[in-house]
Order: sequence, then C-alpha cells, then structure tokens
Amino acid sequence: MTDFYLIIGLGNPGKEYADTRHNVGFRVVDELARRHGLAFGKKERKAVVASGLILGKKVILAKPQTYMNLSGEAVRALVDFYKVELPRLLVISDDLDIPLGTLRLRKSGSAGGQGGLKNIIQHLGTLDFNRLRFGISRPPGKMDPKAYVLQAFKGDDAILAAQVVDRAANAVEAWLADGIEIAMTRYNGSIDEPVNGVKEKNGGTSG
Repeated sequence: MTDFYLIIGLGNPGKEYADTRHNVGFRVVDELARRHGLAFGKKERKAVVASGLILGKKVILAKPQTYMNLSGEAVRALVDFYKVELPRLLVISDDLDIPLGTLRLRKSGSAGGQGGLKNIIQHLGTLDFNRLRFGISRPPGKMDPKAYVLQAFKGDDAILAAQVVDRAANAVEAWLADGIEIAMTRYNGSIDEPVNGVKEKNGGTSG
C-alpha cells in the first residue's frame, strides 16, 4: 500500500453540468485544487486527476468522467492503481435527503439512493469508505428528482451552495489533518451551526 490519500468528487463531465446540483462533488475538489495550487489535466483510470501536497499529505484529487451512475468504475480503478487503503479514501457527493446548507461526513453507510455511491459500493464490495454528503434538499412539489439534480442552483440557493462548497473543502482539510472523527465533530450539520463554538463566516476559512 502507498501513503496516498484519494479524494474523489462525484459529478457529470461536460460544461453543461458544471453548475448543477449533481456536480457539487466536482466543485469541492476544484476548490481544494485552487487553494493548494494543484491542477487538473491528467486523465487516469476514467477520471481527471490533480496530485500534490495538501497540509503535508500526498493527495490525489479526482473527478470521474464516467457520468454519475458509473462512478464506481473510476473509483475502483484509482484505488487499485494508486494502492490506496480505504481509510484514506474520501468520496464527496450530493444528497437529496439532506437540506441544502448541511454536510454529513460518515465512515461507512448505504448509498441512500445516490446512484454514484451505489455504483462505488458495488465496485469496492464494501460500505466501509469515508464519504462527505453535501445536502441539496428534495425537489419542490412533484418535480422529478432526476431533472432536479441536473438543474443549476439559482438565487439564494446559489449563494448558499457556494458557501457550503467552501465549508466542505474545510471539512476535507480537517479530515486530512486530524482524521475522520474530529472532522465529523467539527463539520457535520448545518452551515448555521457553530464550529468549535464559533460560527463560520462566509462558509469558513481556507484552513
């Protein structure tokens, strides 16, 4: 095994999907790359990747290019290629059943209806991998969830989503620096809830 950490943001490739609810995972790894001077460009194992150091840890950031419901193909291939131990894997996805503004870090669990997570579980053969779930709320009325997740955030929701992307990147940094338990304690919950007794401003800081 190697000492790499593998952080995978889920989404759909293509500019037409860039700002959609389904692509918040891509946005979080893009923010991490921006903060730490890493660049996506290289394509490996059905994903585009960026590699380098974050907080002194050797990290691979990845965005699967398989489309959401086949994400497991890229995740399994990257885990095998880089010989990543599962405790060093973190998957970031959207979640319809969590309110917008809320994050949930978990060490394991079911897919909860999220197609990308379901496919990853199938390919890894286990529920036991870290995941960061980014709430996007349920669609209004009788709107089809499949159409809803492919819509862009608008108005106040777009502002809040940008703040949560920032907070999610903070949560990933906490996971790298201090481990999953401490990151869960600090960042699980709503953006309106205090972190260590202090409410974050503008979705958090970069450290």
